[in-house]
Amino acid sequence: MPSNELQQAPRWHRRPEERPDEILDAATTVFGEQGFARARLEDVAKRAGVSKGTLYLYFDSKEALFREMVRRNVVSLVAAAEAKYLHHPGTARDALTELVRGWWQLLGHKEAACIHRLVGAELSSFPELGRFYFEEVIVRTHRLIATLVARGVANGEFRPVQSEYAIRGLPSLVIHAINAQRFFAPFDPDALEDAEVIAGILDLYFHGVLAPPGGPVAGL
Repeated sequence: MPSNELQQAPRWHRRPEERPDEILDAATTVFGEQGFARARLEDVAKRAGVSKGTLYLYFDSKEALFREMVRRNVVSLVAAAEAKYLHHPGTARDALTELVRGWWQLLGHKEAACIHRLVGAELSSFPELGRFYFEEVIVRTHRLIATLVARGVANGEFRPVQSEYAIRGLPSLVIHAINAQRFFAPFDPDALEDAEVIAGILDLYFHGVLAPPGGPVAGL
């Protein structure tokens, strides 16, 4: 082969099976930086290093791309948590502690925090996507926590919890704390380390649901 042909030959070829993941990586970054409403598929394609036509081979709309991004980055983690903790061999407190620490490890980086912020800020303007996220992520997360709390009540670890907020409040605490750590801690002269934040969340939560030393108190 002539030397000029050697110079023009591509140094590598992107394998087709790699493209969806590369597009989803790009979408996560672009949606996080620009928000869902402002993001354009052209921006995602450019970030992924593919043409817009190639992107459309895999995702036929921005909504479809968002759904698949959420499935890969968030729903997959919910499914893994269900598989691990619904049949956790330890106490309910142990299971919830591991669950919170696992959430932080998997969702606590800045890129994932951008998704949390996007969901909170924009999905109310896109009802179908909001319903999708609620059913695929929030309902399943609440169901998992409810199962663990019920187990703790049944075995006497937790007091009978009358407030549904004991279930809904835990993920809210975690997500709010992640957002605060990733976006506001640089401006806080008294910022806490992540480990301190996690310990504080668990301390607040368990002091709300743990049974007193003498056993559960009815009606509390």
